Amino acid sequence: MPGNSFGHTFRITTFGESHGPAIGVVIDGCPAGLELDLDFVQHELDRRRPGQSAIVTQRQEADRVEMLSGVFEGKTTGMPLALLIRNEDAKSKDYSHIADKYRPSHADFTYHAKYGHRDYRGGGRSSARETATRVAAGAVAKLLLKKNGISVTAWVSRVGDIILDKTHDQLDLSQIEATPVRCPDLQIAEQMETLIRQVRREGDTVGGVVSCVVQGCPPGLGEPVFDRLHADLGKAMLSINACKGFEIGDGFDSVTMRGSQHNDAFFSDEDGTVRTRTNHSGGVQGGISNGMEIVFRAAFKPVATIVQAQESVNETGDAVQVEGKGRHDPCVLPRAVPIVEAMAALVLADHLLRNKTVKFNNNGWKD
Repeated sequence: MPGNSFGHTFRITTFGESHGPAIGVVIDGCPAGLELDLDFVQHELDRRRPGQSAIVTQRQEADRVEMLSGVFEGKTTGMPLALLIRNEDAKSKDYSHIADKYRPSHADFTYHAKYGHRDYRGGGRSSARETATRVAAGAVAKLLLKKNGISVTAWVSRVGDIILDKTHDQLDLSQIEATPVRCPDLQIAEQMETLIRQVRREGDTVGGVVSCVVQGCPPGLGEPVFDRLHADLGKAMLSINACKGFEIGDGFDSVTMRGSQHNDAFFSDEDGTVRTRTNHSGGVQGGISNGMEIVFRAAFKPVATIVQAQESVNETGDAVQVEGKGRHDPCVLPRAVPIVEAMAALVLADHLLRNKTVKFNNNGWKD
């Protein structure tokens, strides 16, 4: 089926289902000669994997990555990279009770309507299990970006009604991994974790927001008109399971401002580099990066599976009740952080390589 590939020059295609033998990704367009640090790729997968703390799903998957092609003597060859992650702890019997039922807010009904049948075991292809392949590909993209002085950092800035109301430059981002919830403010993180534990005890779920900053991005990345950088970032975020909102810079808050307040005035710093005094635009203007930090947020809805009885219908339209069983996240936010970073890295790597064919002298590509 179409829709399984992402990107243009740096392009990925993912495959596999939640309860199949394995999931994987093929990366096409990765330049030759990139030192591929598999330990780093595994580290990124470990940040996303299930069972890593008491506030996430207890499905036990090691998510060990296998490199099948595209690497020789530790460096990429320029040929397609194929990465495989085997499923080891799928418990399909946990889903037998909903084999003919449509779970509220899941993809059960829509997949059935589109394809005429569906894999009810964990949602099959619609499962968030697929995002492990994106994280693996995103780790490769991060290595490419690092070579060019670009970093991508995300953190949890909201869970339910608990909000971290600080910008990235007011935070110690080195503390993101200090707590299971991945919020760099340890006091707020404790409140978020308490809320998630409470929601889990109630058999319910809760949503929130992941914030992200891209640092070191040169001006000039992005393609008008339909491949604007922020449009591609928006598509990347909204392609993640449970993501329902995206905003860059001041986003929706900008509607309360006047143009005189929102405009980012240009100036030349002591090195002669053109910068802006404010960053209401979030580092992107006219769909192209302006050299400032790219700042955006992604909103995630509560996980659809709850351990409470809900009204629904089955495949023949009869009224039924559905109750979640098995192992599920009470809050997707902690594990969404590396996924947001991965998707942002894929977008930036793609535009970086696309820009290599364009003449510009703003430190955009370093061989």
